[in-house]
Amino acid sequence: MNARRLLLFASAFILLGALVVEAQDELLRVEASMVPRRLSRGDEGSVVLKLAVEKGITVSPHPEFIVEFKPSDELIFPKNFFTASDLGVITLEKDGEQYLSFDKPLKIPLTVSPKARSGSYILAGRIKYCARSAAEGWCVKNTAKFYVAYATRAAAVAKKS
Repeated sequence: MNARRLLLFASAFILLGALVVEAQDELLRVEASMVPRRLSRGDEGSVVLKLAVEKGITVSPHPEFIVEFKPSDELIFPKNFFTASDLGVITLEKDGEQYLSFDKPLKIPLTVSPKARSGSYILAGRIKYCARSAAEGWCVKNTAKFYVAYATRAAAVAKKS
């Protein structure tokens, strides 16, 4: 019985180690937040994404850089997905190669549904992008997933007159 527990513990440790290594291996790191974090029905807010690219890597504007969200009954977005141009991401050029600049956080507007239930939620999203290393001569399509915690209140926002 002790050998079985040891094997189970060792397997879990190896699996956890693999997940940690995978998380550190991201080419594009995403820090996501909701502003404000607690919203009422009818409230307007935004998802704020702070992006950081691994040293020596750039994100190409082609093919499209796309931000998508998993459908949510509580939140309403103006579009199903957002491109770099939708979000005002600046395109720069170095050595004849164009790349996206993430010096400023990306802000994606949203509205809380009038039918939103009160509670705490997690919004899942992903960014589809093409990472490039000029020094190593490669380009790869990739996806970065992110999650945002937020809460909704059942009370509706009072309209300003």
